[in-house]
Amino acid sequence: MKRKAWRMAVCASSVMALLAWAPAHAADGKKRVHVKYSSKSSVKAPARKHRPVAKRDDSAHANADSPGLKSTAALVVDLTDGHTIYGKNTQTVTPIASITKLMTAMVVLDAGLPLEETVYIDAADLDIVKHTYSRLGIGTGLPRSDMLRLALMSSENRAAASLGRAYPGGAEAFIAAMNRKAVELGMWNTRFVDPTGLSSENVSTADDLVKMVKGAYQYPLIREFTTTSAHEVGTVAGRNLQYRNSNGLVRSSTWEIGLSKTGYISEAGRCLVMQARIAARPVIIVLLDSWGRQTRIGDANRIKKWMESHSGRKPLG
Repeated sequence: MKRKAWRMAVCASSVMALLAWAPAHAADGKKRVHVKYSSKSSVKAPARKHRPVAKRDDSAHANADSPGLKSTAALVVDLTDGHTIYGKNTQTVTPIASITKLMTAMVVLDAGLPLEETVYIDAADLDIVKHTYSRLGIGTGLPRSDMLRLALMSSENRAAASLGRAYPGGAEAFIAAMNRKAVELGMWNTRFVDPTGLSSENVSTADDLVKMVKGAYQYPLIREFTTTSAHEVGTVAGRNLQYRNSNGLVRSSTWEIGLSKTGYISEAGRCLVMQARIAARPVIIVLLDSWGRQTRIGDANRIKKWMESHSGRKPLG
């Protein structure tokens, strides 16, 4: 009996020990996961969509004494000696929109085509890229000189397209002539695919556009047509159409402008090129990819104020 009682006591002790050890063993057997919480959330907000900002090149004058321009690319050059007064992203290749029409005008005038000859708007001249509006309906006829003036002065796209189509050999030959002229002017980073600038594949740089403006400035008709503040044309159908210059600065008494051209498509932003006299100094101004509707005009006025404030004090650039 004593031996049996002893065995029962040992068994009871073993059971109690097992019961006490099992939960602890089970708990230790679980895989422990350590979660670290940072003081700031590691989840990144979706990237905001914005237009790429080109890197400034070595010619940019980024200092407190600069005009503080808002345009992505800008260049101010002395027309007399070619000295760079101010530069910013001057070698960035970018769409140039209707600045293209300066090249269109040079090619038309180089061809020596009769300016009094009537050119008609055709279905091929309609804008199927940006679907821009025009008061020149299909069948509208104007002298080539008026088509040229409207293309330059008020950036009339159908007028520019008709000039290219009416070129000997048609639009394809005209575009080839535009690119040959660009090479002739030393515009090595420039390409044209249409005479209007509606295509974003018409690209150039601020450096190249200075060369184009210098070239265009040699044509008296381009100087006249681009600085005409307003003009009325009479169509062959008897309609009278009123047009205004797309650059309001040509109507300002505080500006002396010898050549002007604006441009805009969404890919290019607001663009402006001008030849002007500021502080008795003839200059070429190129402003590309301005975001706001009036930013290019604001930048032109900032350049003017900046140059006038330095007049007679120290050389710029």
